[in-house]
Amino acid sequence: MVTPGNAMKWDTIEATQNVFSYSHGDYIVSWAHNHTQTVRGHTFVWHSQLPSWLTSGSWTNSTLISILQNHIANEGGHYKGQLYAWDVVNEIFNEDGTWRSTIWYNTIGTAFVPIAFNAAHAADPSAKLYMNDYNVEGTGSKSDAYYALAQTLLAQGVPLHGMGAQAHLIVGSLPGNLISNIARFVALGLEFAYTELDIRMTLPATDALLATQASNYASITTACVSNSGCVGITVWDTSDDYSWIPSVFSGQGAALLFDANNQPKPAYKSVADVLAAATVTGSFTGWYTP
Repeated sequence: MVTPGNAMKWDTIEATQNVFSYSHGDYIVSWAHNHTQTVRGHTFVWHSQLPSWLTSGSWTNSTLISILQNHIANEGGHYKGQLYAWDVVNEIFNEDGTWRSTIWYNTIGTAFVPIAFNAAHAADPSAKLYMNDYNVEGTGSKSDAYYALAQTLLAQGVPLHGMGAQAHLIVGSLPGNLISNIARFVALGLEFAYTELDIRMTLPATDALLATQASNYASITTACVSNSGCVGITVWDTSDDYSWIPSVFSGQGAALLFDANNQPKPAYKSVADVLAAATVTGSFTGWYTP
């Protein structure tokens, strides 16, 4: 599974209103398919990395709904049938489970969520459609808000298919109830996935920190393989030299499975050991066939 970090976001796709550029996204999708991998589209609705024409506009409820639907129809239609899933809405709640103040919520209200999912399904009917956020790996106020929203959307017949937990975590500080949190979303009939996994530490990396990191990666992997409804784990880049962590969290890093020299770390072996011991039930059918 390959997820474009930035190539499918608004400021890349529709930097000028109603002018769509797909060259970066097309490159990643083509690369993935040529290497027998599938793709998660990321993301239709987010509060960040929006073009200035959108954030500086004076929109009414109806005009912003039209802009949102038009964007999803164009981008989703461009990649129709080529992706396994879309992160339709991304980071829509605050840590306490209240709605995040965004252009979408402030102008449209909570209705932007079902509007986005319905538009995404119309544009790309075969894709799995997800909600996605960080700090929702365990139970708590934020993940509870997503669970309640999922119940509401499903009761309304909205085409919601999965819950994505970004899993930007800290060494030695894993949330509790990983397995039960997965189970409750799966019990609703949804898929669950870890979509942006990295586990950062305060630098410099030591043998002790790397050992704890390996144990944490194993715990996340174990939680996922414990439930057949957890369909995948995506690590948020390949090696530490490409990680976003040091540029955002000063003095922290070494968050991935490979170090800056592209050598596997203890975490790589811990993940491999869990996967090797796992009992696989069913089969994945999300590969793209041209």
